[in-house]
Parts: sequence; structure tokens; C-alpha cells
Amino acid sequence: MRRAVIHIENGVPRHPEHRMPEPVTLDIYEGEQVAIVGPNGSGKTRLVEILTGRWPLLYGNEVVYDFGEFNNRLVSENIKVMTFRDSYGDSDTTYYLQQRWNQHDIAEDTPMVNGQPLISLSSGELRKYQLQRVLLSHPRLLILDNPFIGLDTEARQQLSDTLERLIREEGLQVMLVVSREKDIPRFITKTLSLLPRQGESLANARKLRASLLPSITGGVGGGSPNILKFNNVTIRYGQRTILKDLSWTVHKGEHWALSGPNGSGKSTLLSLVCADNPQAYACDIELFGRRRGSGESIWDIKRHIGYVSPEMHRAYQKDLPAIDIVASGLHDSVGLYVRPRPEQREVCLEWMQRFGIADLADRPFLHLSSGEQRLCLLARAFVKSPDLLILDEPFHGLDDERRLRTTRIIENYCTNPEVTLIIVSHYADELPACITHHLELKKPC
Repeated sequence: MRRAVIHIENGVPRHPEHRMPEPVTLDIYEGEQVAIVGPNGSGKTRLVEILTGRWPLLYGNEVVYDFGEFNNRLVSENIKVMTFRDSYGDSDTTYYLQQRWNQHDIAEDTPMVNGQPLISLSSGELRKYQLQRVLLSHPRLLILDNPFIGLDTEARQQLSDTLERLIREEGLQVMLVVSREKDIPRFITKTLSLLPRQGESLANARKLRASLLPSITGGVGGGSPNILKFNNVTIRYGQRTILKDLSWTVHKGEHWALSGPNGSGKSTLLSLVCADNPQAYACDIELFGRRRGSGESIWDIKRHIGYVSPEMHRAYQKDLPAIDIVASGLHDSVGLYVRPRPEQREVCLEWMQRFGIADLADRPFLHLSSGEQRLCLLARAFVKSPDLLILDEPFHGLDDERRLRTTRIIENYCTNPEVTLIIVSHYADELPACITHHLELKKPC
């Protein structure tokens, strides 16, 4: 008879906020490799939290664990959970250090990995480091939440191969949490499919029309046709070269796809555009027809840009109502420090409606699923009708329906000839149809 490593029958958390739509009855048997899949907001992470004992259950329905020879260890030692909201994991505190990293200023305080500062590692490099660190504790069950987001094709395959080898050679048991069935690797033997949350119908996404989208009021660049221009830009962190002799011009109305492997400098390039990297002032860079350092402020630049990225997602640890997170895009702030006027709040709600999250407007941001949070940040990027959209991995953690909705919104918005788009994705098949130009970065030699 197979041994159930985790057994739960009619499990109901004591706090109503942490409950699933139905009581949880589930057995995870020894040797099973499990995938939990379902749309955004369906309760995937909540199910993991119930199975790992984070939320106490009603009396008589406790989770039963049987770790065999490891029964003398704590549950937290037998089960390790790694949550990847993006490359650095949950509750990461290095975002601003990464964006504003100066080797001289913070190198002494920065953890080192193989001779490199931790914050200088690419997504793929850091994912390997995190996995190695967790495996040193020899967990009985390893739970990975969104393990493949932020990784290029090669890195995704390497991670899958590594997990498969550990299962085969070390007897590791794995549980993966994913939003799409296509992300389930071949070594999975059991799939738990969750149902969509009750809320706004996704069918409404197909009713979007370009005429519903607000018009651009920009007029940036003083008549210059260039939105941005890089002239032989080189970025180095210590001895490591991230970008080398990059020349790139983006004209108003062009729609660019930016690609390249992990570590090729995509996020660094975007930080130069968004005025988040101080090295921009030492480079020959023009934004909106003006050379960087010619007197403009960071906020002069940011007010024309709608931006979303994995790093931004990590930085948002503000447990404000979701609509206030969207409204923070009106002032380019992390958090809401200026209360929006009623008409501005109405615009925020309209954008949330378009992204299918209007019913979440008053929910605390940190109580939402990772995918729902990403939709809030996407609405935040659009809310001020920006001239330049910079979308760095905008589909991270989104299920197929919400990827389709987001793609339609991007395409409709970009029908305005004044809109310029730069989008980054490791999945070529998810790029919107409006793309007109491509830039592929290579790792410097």
C-alpha cells in the first residue's frame, strides 16, 4: 500500500479569508510528482499554504504528514517552498540596489556568489543559486511556485532537466504551481486542476474596442521624431560588462520587441530608459529629443512612460487597496501619496475593468494572487495614457485567458500612431501582432 506523505480530509481553515471554495480532501503519495494548475485567482497558492500548515484548520481536520525516516524533523524542514514572483523570489529587498547599483558604493555589503555580487546575477544564474541553497537542507518535498517565469528557453529547459535528475537520482519529491498546462514538465505524474474564481466574466475581454481607449495627450520630444537614441552605450559593473557599444534609435510610433538570453542586459537597458540607472548620465543617451543630463528631472521623464516589470512587482510590498495601486501610476510612485480626484479614480476603475479585475478594486493588494497583482500593475502602466509603453515580461504568471486579454489591450492601445512600445518576452509566440521592430541582445564576450 502506498504511503501518503500528505493527507487531508475535509480541511477547512479557521479564518474564512483563507478558505477554498470547497473543503480540501487530498492525498499526496510517496513518489508522486505533482503539478497544481489553474487560472489566476483560483487558489493555487492558498492550497499550498493549507497543505504546508500555514493556516490552522478547524478542529479534527488537521493535515496529516508521514515523512517516513524523516518523521523526527519539523514539517518546515521536510517541506521547502520557493515562491518565484519573478527571478529573485518573494519579498525581495534588492530591487532598488539592483537598479541603482554602484560597485564602489555597496559591493562590501552585497552577498557574493562565485565571485559576483548577488544582485548582478541574471535570472537564470540566480534561480540555480536559490535551488542549490534550498537543496542543501535535504527537503523531503520541494514546492516551487511559478519556477519558470523570468527564464529564457535554455534556462527553463536546464531547470526542468535539473529537477528531473534530482527526482531520479536523489529521490526528491516535487510539487510545481503553474498557471498554464503548457508549463507542466514531463516528469509530473499527478495534476491538480483548480477552477476559476467567481468574478467578472473573461468573455468581456473580447469586447474591447480601440475607441474605448483614451487618446494620447503627450506631445513629447519637441517635434523630434526620436523617442530614444543610444550612441555607443557601454555599462559595466566592476569587471563585468552588461552592455557594450550599443547604438539604438526608437522613433515615435514604432513598436519594438526586445529579446535576448538571461544576463544579456535587457533589464539594464530598460533602467536606462526609465531613469532608474545613474550610469545613464555618463552615457550618450537621448530621451524624447533631449540628451540625458541636460536639465530634465527623473519625473519629467517618467510622466511620459507607462512601465511594468518583474523588478517593479517585487518592489510593491504596499498592502493598499488594489485601486490605489493602480492610481499610483498617475504619479509614478511606489505607493499612493496623493489621493486621486474622483474623475481620476473613475479612470482607474475603467482600466481595472478592461483587465478584468474591477471586482478586486477594494481588496488589499498583498491579499491578491501573484497573477492578479500583475494585472493591477499592468493597469497602473496604462492609467495615465503614456506616450511610451515599456512592458518587461508583462505576461509573467498570467493564465492563457488573461494573456489573451492583455495582448488585445496592448494591440488596441497601439493603434494610436503616437504610441511607442517596447516589450520584453522570453516567449516569442506571445508577442502582440503590432510589433514592427526587433532588437536582440547578446551576452558581451
